[in-house]
Amino acid sequence: MTHTFPVHVYYEDTDLAGIVYYANYLKFIERARTEWIREMGVDQTQVKAETGIVFAVRHIEADYLAPAKFDDDLTVQTSLEAMTGVRIVLRQDVMRGVDLLFQSTVTIVALTETGAPARLPANIRQNLH
Repeated sequence: MTHTFPVHVYYEDTDLAGIVYYANYLKFIERARTEWIREMGVDQTQVKAETGIVFAVRHIEADYLAPAKFDDDLTVQTSLEAMTGVRIVLRQDVMRGVDLLFQSTVTIVALTETGAPARLPANIRQNLH
């Protein structure tokens, strides 16, 4: 299943040339991941309160293929690539229509509140499949 998340490019997202500043793609995909996991039935605040587990980006590979510009309407597409007991690997692409502008592979890990690795709760693994 691919989750889609709309993003409109505002002036504040761009640099002097009117092109989306590279770090803002990371913000776009972060927002999309939050909505993806919410749609999968996972309430991150509740997970933290009940288990002490939080999620963090462990690794990201990103390719900037073409620029997005001021006033563009974009879509972030998020799909599950792999999952183990402690990590989730996602593919996240930023599209403008049919044009692929940015592609990434993001590895998310589960951590305790002290930063130690933790196993993903079974109900979360089940929800994400």
